[in-house]
Amino acid sequence: MPLLRLGVSLQPRWPLDDGVGVLRAARRAEDLGFDHVAVGNRLLESGFGLDTDPLVLLSAVAGATTRLRLLTSVLVAPYYPALVLANQAATLDVVSGGRLILGVGTGWNPDEFAAVGVPARERGARTDDHLAAAKALWTRRPADFDGPFTTLHSAHLGVPPVTAGGPPVWVGGHSDAALRRALRFGDGWYGTGADAVEVADVRRRLRDLAGPEDADRLTLASAAFLTPPGLPAAVPPPGRPLGGTAPTAASVADDLGRLAETGLTACTLWLPVAAEHVERAMEWIAAEVAPRLT
Repeated sequence: MPLLRLGVSLQPRWPLDDGVGVLRAARRAEDLGFDHVAVGNRLLESGFGLDTDPLVLLSAVAGATTRLRLLTSVLVAPYYPALVLANQAATLDVVSGGRLILGVGTGWNPDEFAAVGVPARERGARTDDHLAAAKALWTRRPADFDGPFTTLHSAHLGVPPVTAGGPPVWVGGHSDAALRRALRFGDGWYGTGADAVEVADVRRRLRDLAGPEDADRLTLASAAFLTPPGLPAAVPPPGRPLGGTAPTAASVADDLGRLAETGLTACTLWLPVAAEHVERAMEWIAAEVAPRLT
């Protein structure tokens, strides 16, 4: 694969009884040379098929693959108590041999927040608290932490991560609050449907907030939407698709090239196609698009 690392989302319309198909797709992604696979975070039915816990599903993917990086895209940090989040992420970091990337966000679904008993108005503050506590648990044994929602006294995390400092954290979101969170707690920024103009703007805003040295240490990554030609879309893409409404290998590669020129180094391709077309979509990307990016 080219310098712009391409991944695929494992979030198309999977049949509810076909969890094995997800693992088969992940193995095929690895065979084709993709950098990572990504899994979102839903607790209630969304209509997309398998609405899974990303850490659980990616643990199964870790066992079915050997090289692929594993991205939560994105895990809703306020849903998980800080200690649980830190221990589950460290566990997956260990069993995957350090392949986890913890993409996190504050969430948005009021029904899910109500179901887990977390006030939605606290989602930003809880995300900050949980990330700070997780960082303390990953880097110090014992760890002490005193935050608005988490208190730790001489805590030894059940399993220390194999990645020094814990798995890399990519903070999702386009607001100033999200960018400040990425600078404070993250190793990267993770966007959704960002085009080259928006990536350049995010890079400028990060530099304005923190200065070039601190801002430029962050990985810039984003999800993008793509329905390869000849394959029917199962759902409309939630944003502008790569390559436009009638994509070709050349137009998709042009869009990806512009993203890379603005500083994006990883792109997760969200494929709004039915499960039976996912492997064909990945094969087209690997054969027709990736060679144009080198």
